[in-house]
Amino acid sequence: MQKSFTSNLAEGIKHQFSKISKAFNDEDHGLSFFKLKYLKHLPKGDEIRTLQTKFGNIHFTSAPDLYHSLEEIFSDKIYRQTLPPNSYILDCGSNIGLSVLYLKSICPTAIIEAFEPDAANFSLLKRNIESNGLTGVTLNQKAIWKENTTLIFENKGTLASKLDVNASNGTEVETARLRDYINKEVDFLKIDIEGAEYPVMQDIEDKLYLVKTMFLEYHGTFDQNNELINMLNMLNKAGFKFYIREADPTYKTPFHRPHDGDTKVYDIQLNIFCFR
Repeated sequence: MQKSFTSNLAEGIKHQFSKISKAFNDEDHGLSFFKLKYLKHLPKGDEIRTLQTKFGNIHFTSAPDLYHSLEEIFSDKIYRQTLPPNSYILDCGSNIGLSVLYLKSICPTAIIEAFEPDAANFSLLKRNIESNGLTGVTLNQKAIWKENTTLIFENKGTLASKLDVNASNGTEVETARLRDYINKEVDFLKIDIEGAEYPVMQDIEDKLYLVKTMFLEYHGTFDQNNELINMLNMLNKAGFKFYIREADPTYKTPFHRPHDGDTKVYDIQLNIFCFR
């Protein structure tokens, strides 16, 4: 007997809900689908909230940013890999520490250097590491750069805080030269530094042979396409294979980009997974 339209529609909705629920499996982070949806729609604010997960208590202020990070790091597991005991990890752009929590969950003995220049984010990073009793983690309130100096930092207290070498307004922060930390084999290098990646990659190009796996989040404009091509060539010359995924769909219709007053900081945002 042929099913009715209503019956088919109900089954379709049930199937879609099942897919969504599975994508946010409670086993991934100890949170229900509905709790995540509630979190997604919480307003931003300065109030520090605490969320209990299977990875520990997470202290946060920006619920939308936390939702995005939970989805990316714990549900999609973008950093998932097999790491040897006592892995040496450089986490450049640690934000409030979810990447550190995840990496410690897959390699409890990892030695991690974590870098986060944003003062508000760093305070939460420190709190999240200490309150969950994580050891073997060194926290650096510094921005990753091509030299040790001080630069202006756009301090937004969100995932979008970034260095701006041409800015006149902002917060002055210390920088750390990444190549100084690549003095031995690096089991995992994570670079998510909001647009500062090209000069940093140029500075460490001759040390990439020491890096086993790397995650590089690229941020750029169409006028910087040559920089992206140059970075991919650096990775290729260093012997990396790489897989590229769009980090943020900036333009839903790339051939038709309406000028509606919504100025984009970056035209292209990519997640580049590098392995050997």
